[in-house]
Amino acid sequence: MSRSASPSETLPTVEAEASETPAAPLDPATASDANTARRRPKGKDLKPLRRLAPFVARYKGTVGLALIALVSSTAVTLSFPMAFRAVIDTGFGQENAEAINQTFVVLIGVGMLAGITSSIRFYLVSWIGERVVTDLRAAVFDHIVGQSPAFFEKNHTGEIQARLTTDTTLIKTVVGSTVSIALRNAFMLVGATALLFWTSPRLAGLVLIAIPLILAPLLLFGQLVRRLSRRSQDTLANTNVFASEALSFIQTVQAFTHEAADRSRYRNVVEVAFDAARARMIARAGLTALVMSLVLAFVIVIVWVGAHDVLEGSMSGGDLSSFVMYALMSAVALAAVAEVWGDVQLAAGAAERLFELLSVEPEIEIAKDPVALPQPPTGLVEFDAVDFRYPTRPEVEALVDFGFRAAPGETIAIVGPSGAGKSTVLRLLLRFYDPDRGMIRVDGIDVRAADPNDVRARMSIVPQETAIFTENLRENIRYGRPDSSDAEVEAAAAVALVDEFVRDLPKGYDTMLGENGMTLSGGQRQRVAIARAVLKDAPILLLDEATSSLDSQSERLVQQALERLMAGRTTLVIAHRLATVRGADRILVVDGGRVVASGSHEELVAQGGLYAELARMQLSAVAAASPDGDDA
Repeated sequence: MSRSASPSETLPTVEAEASETPAAPLDPATASDANTARRRPKGKDLKPLRRLAPFVARYKGTVGLALIALVSSTAVTLSFPMAFRAVIDTGFGQENAEAINQTFVVLIGVGMLAGITSSIRFYLVSWIGERVVTDLRAAVFDHIVGQSPAFFEKNHTGEIQARLTTDTTLIKTVVGSTVSIALRNAFMLVGATALLFWTSPRLAGLVLIAIPLILAPLLLFGQLVRRLSRRSQDTLANTNVFASEALSFIQTVQAFTHEAADRSRYRNVVEVAFDAARARMIARAGLTALVMSLVLAFVIVIVWVGAHDVLEGSMSGGDLSSFVMYALMSAVALAAVAEVWGDVQLAAGAAERLFELLSVEPEIEIAKDPVALPQPPTGLVEFDAVDFRYPTRPEVEALVDFGFRAAPGETIAIVGPSGAGKSTVLRLLLRFYDPDRGMIRVDGIDVRAADPNDVRARMSIVPQETAIFTENLRENIRYGRPDSSDAEVEAAAAVALVDEFVRDLPKGYDTMLGENGMTLSGGQRQRVAIARAVLKDAPILLLDEATSSLDSQSERLVQQALERLMAGRTTLVIAHRLATVRGADRILVVDGGRVVASGSHEELVAQGGLYAELARMQLSAVAAASPDGDDA
């Protein structure tokens, strides 16, 4: 979703009106500051992970089977020390050979059962992890696609992509692996601790003293690891932002020989990410070292005390061996929990970032009971005393008391200097934003009372910069109406004069166009956009500087295709070249967000004013560029 290939074909371009909508900052440091400002206060627990519960709850049956397999594998594992206690207490004399053989045969069967239950547990838990992350990614993408353009003015698409990929991968690791390890070892810890008390209550009391001393640093370090994990993920997102922008505009980067500077900047950005990751790793390493040292120290002390009990005859050698095995199981389980606790904290930070996205409410509110647009559509468009300021620039008036009425089938051109508010009109009509005052109506219905999808379904747009997706030509045209047949796609292509260059493509309509359609010329891209609009067959057509960046020959072909498309439709044309709007039924002259004049080309030239001045300057520019003008 980079700026060079927006997934929304309907977003009007702003080449000449950059002052209307400010771009997001490109500097990674600035982006990092923005991230910090947007960040919610961090909790001191795992609350973000609790919000995954609805995604897991969809698969209760699989979760239940996974828990059964988990309990079974734990129970089987806990039976081993009992068997070894029996062997040791029975002794290793010749008269006990048969009993020993039977015991070890049973142990082999128990080992096989442990392997089977563990493999079932691994598959089921891994499946749950993959399934949850798939659903979570889809939910986040569904939610983000529904946000208004104002959201993308404030948030880098590279950072959003990082959350969809890196953060969800971390959650997959936790749900599909770490949780399994944590639960298995938690069960093992509980079971082994219970059997410790059954074997020797006195020695088990020493274990109870050890547990809080081990858990205290685990919890304290866990908070630090989570904070560092969140910082690490944020800096990683910044590297994605920078890389996405540089690669999206690679031709610009190379044309300005900016490769060395961008390599240096990217190196600096990834080094910042590495420093953040290193701080996290140091904290986790310290946590692991501390817990492991405490665990082993307490195990050694407990075995030492138990050895004296055997010497005194208060417990058997088999009891001590089984107690040691259970103590080791408890220690290993506790150490494993300590090891994965950092992963859980890391996933908590990732979940927090993802649910921040899911918590964002669209700035465009949809009416609870949307009013249905009248059928059949007519194409009537009305702006009534509209005032508007962009959310990111509330001090600038983009439109002031703006009003006009486009009758069904009428062609209205909107002209004016850069930053006058022309493209803002199309954005408001498409309901990417809502006006601060006034009303916008389509077919007599206030667009705020209708479903935005119904409003946009009645409009087609041919923007200045056409978004070409990494698909073949046929699918790029079909974007205008996904359910259209191949015959309908090719018919629309013929109307848009796309068929004139299709024969030169290696695979015709099945030719892959590459990232952002870099294999097509500007005129060919525009004709693809026109074909989409033809295929959509909406009653309202929006042309936003559709020919401004084309050469004379391409402009002539595109203009022919546009004339076919405009027939019988209400058309709003935004243009800087006045020659392209002379045939409009009416021309609105816009300056400073206001309609300052209205009429036909001839009427406006006769009136003088801004339109006449624009016409004079463009004619002068044409004359100066002609051979005669050069000789003069």
